[in-house]
Amino acid sequence: MSDKSQAVNEALSSLAEDARALMAATSDVAGEKVSEARKRLAVALENSKQIYGRLREKAIDGAKAADVVVRENPYQAMGIALAAGAIVGFLLARSCSRED
Repeated sequence: MSDKSQAVNEALSSLAEDARALMAATSDVAGEKVSEARKRLAVALENSKQIYGRLREKAIDGAKAADVVVRENPYQAMGIALAAGAIVGFLLARSCSRED
């Protein structure tokens, strides 16, 4: 898992934990507005779990599909990777030479 996706995952986990803690802390508070807010928060948490699950499944499916394509066409994949690396290297070299 990349650093960015791990950071996003940790942030979402922290947000979910904070929301659960807020729900637990307000469980004894009476009032229509608090009750309604707790219900909306519970629905939002459940929806976010479902969305995260779907996104994760799509990412895994995409990685599996890419793996199949690369295994079926290894030389084309290497050629594309080489060309992409050459282009990135050229652009980086150009930007570094402009700074000097």
